[in-house]
Amino acid sequence: MKPGKTGFARLIDATRYSMRGLRACFANEAAFRQEVAAFLVLLPLSFFVARSVVQWLILVGPLFLLLIVELLNSAVESVVDRIGHEHHELSGRAKDMGSAAVLLCLLLIGACWGGIAWSNFL
Repeated sequence: MKPGKTGFARLIDATRYSMRGLRACFANEAAFRQEVAAFLVLLPLSFFVARSVVQWLILVGPLFLLLIVELLNSAVESVVDRIGHEHHELSGRAKDMGSAAVLLCLLLIGACWGGIAWSNFL
C-alpha cells in the first residue's frame, strides 16, 4: 500500500485533482469545449426525445462516454507531446488511436440518437 492520505482526505484530494484535469482539458482542448457545448445542448433535448428512462440513459450515456474518451485522448496527446514533437511512428499511432476512440463515440451517439428518434418519431 502506498503511503499517503486515506479516507475522506484522499477523496477530497482526488476530487481536487479531477476538477483540475477537467479545467485543464477545457482550457487547452478546443475539441473538448465543442463536445461540452454539444453535451449542454443534447442533455436538455434528451428529455424531449426519450420516452422512457431506458431511452434517456441510451441517449445520455454515450454523451458522458464521449467526454470521458476525449479526456483520455487529450491525456495521451499531452504525454506524447511531452516526450517530443518530432515525428515518431509510435507517437503518431498513439494519437491516431485516441482520435479513433473519439470517432467511435461520436458514431455511437449518432446511432443511439438516430435509432431512438426513428423509433419515437417516424
